[in-house]
Amino acid sequence: MEHETSLIGTIVVGIGVAFLIGALAHRLRISPIAGYLLAGVIVGPFTPGFVADTGLALQLAEIGVILLMFGVGLHFSVKDLLSVRKIALPGAIIQITVATALGIGLGLMLGWSLSGALIFGLSLSVASTVVLIRALQAKDMVETEKGRIAVGWLVVEDIAMVFTLLLLPTIVGSLGVEGGSGSWTRSAVVVLLKIFGFAAFMLFVARRILPWVLHWTAHSGSRELFRLSVLAIALGVAFGAAVIFDVSFALGAFFAGMILGETQLSRRAAEETLPLRDAFAVLFFVSVGMIFDPMVLIEQPLSVAATVAIIVFGKTMAAYAIVRLSGYNKETAVTVSISLAQIGEFSFILAGLGVALGVMPDTARDLILAGAIVSILLNPILFALVARRNWQAAGQKVAIPDEDIPPPEPDRTILIGFGHVGRHVAKLIHERGEALTLIEDQKDIAANAMEAGFNVVIGNAAAENVLRQAGIDGARTLLIAIPEGVEAGAICRRARAINPDLTIIARVHSDEEVADLTQHGADHIVLAERATAERMAECALAAQISR
Repeated sequence: MEHETSLIGTIVVGIGVAFLIGALAHRLRISPIAGYLLAGVIVGPFTPGFVADTGLALQLAEIGVILLMFGVGLHFSVKDLLSVRKIALPGAIIQITVATALGIGLGLMLGWSLSGALIFGLSLSVASTVVLIRALQAKDMVETEKGRIAVGWLVVEDIAMVFTLLLLPTIVGSLGVEGGSGSWTRSAVVVLLKIFGFAAFMLFVARRILPWVLHWTAHSGSRELFRLSVLAIALGVAFGAAVIFDVSFALGAFFAGMILGETQLSRRAAEETLPLRDAFAVLFFVSVGMIFDPMVLIEQPLSVAATVAIIVFGKTMAAYAIVRLSGYNKETAVTVSISLAQIGEFSFILAGLGVALGVMPDTARDLILAGAIVSILLNPILFALVARRNWQAAGQKVAIPDEDIPPPEPDRTILIGFGHVGRHVAKLIHERGEALTLIEDQKDIAANAMEAGFNVVIGNAAAENVLRQAGIDGARTLLIAIPEGVEAGAICRRARAINPDLTIIARVHSDEEVADLTQHGADHIVLAERATAERMAECALAAQISR
């Protein structure tokens, strides 16, 4: 019996080859993303052998984008989004303008029309959702100030691209046509109404219905139904947002996650979608590799180099300048700008639209794809360089003069970080009546801690002057509750050098971080999963003894 196997073949071959090449890349200490992209090239139409269905692969990749943005939304509240609006909104708009202008300049130099150069520039201006989120997750930065700025920036870019995709045919058609501006204005108003309509629906209608559905399913006691409800909400809202309101799948999924993130079941919902999210995110990178023709690197090396320069350097410098001018430190500016130094899914859609409208040559699409491939490959390397730079900088902070440091209070406990974990630790220590000083580098979170009545030092705990200001010299215990393993190691080393008798307790997420922090002087390290297992075993033993 014959079967239609194009979908099955695409999934099986795509994931299978991605696993093999990704494992090889991991073995060679290269980012697995490079392996996934190469896997796409291998199964794509530009190399011999099996050719997967590119159209199906791109649609499967969209599911990965939906689940990824839904997961981000679960950890991102409306308050978080509004907290970064002053930097994300103007920053994204200015950066899009700068990158578009550079792209237009390159397009005109290559002899393209103004319309084609405009679409080319826009394609180079918007970052990939998948690449940015994966990079932040790999460094545990999604819930930090840097992560919130980057995600907020990304949301603004997504909204801007929704406008662009819906208005582009009208803009192109109105160029050189008398009365075209009136048509453009009407289209802009319609797009605005759709976006505001979607936001209103999510905030006033879905905000009441979706949490109720999730709670009802959870109380049914069926894990299978709960998992299905989470997937139905994520995929259903994303699809409905695209069909009814003409917004992107990613934006719809992000809002759905943000609504459910306000419920107590958000963590469980995130865990249920994790396996599918990772699998389909891999298919995104495979799909990018499938539509890339490697010959463009040989036929147009200078044009490819110029395109990559705009993406990696032009966009990065613009974002860095904007973040610094907004009053943020160098570390935040570098992290945000590097996370945006790549392009992805929206760029491919814009490139396809430009070719379909007949205003952009196939050459431009090839350059966009080449720029995406190279920038995605470079992004993990740039992040690694930034992490190394931050590590070195953390050990080179200059201490403030001794007269500016308050005398240390004996037997004081110092807590670093007032996030999800730090907040609970601070509450327990405060209830015991112990002297506690908090160190927090994010001003909004530090303000919340001060309102709660805690003594707070605002600054980077890896800096010696900040540790001394908190009284590390005479402190008894140092609790490190931040998620960043690299920064925690620098803090351990610096604190141990100042106070050799200090007891240092830190939290980690992996066995590799346990070894790293032990090497840098931590006395006790709490691995979340292991601590949970040990506590459950203790409770079970206590229950048996009580009988």
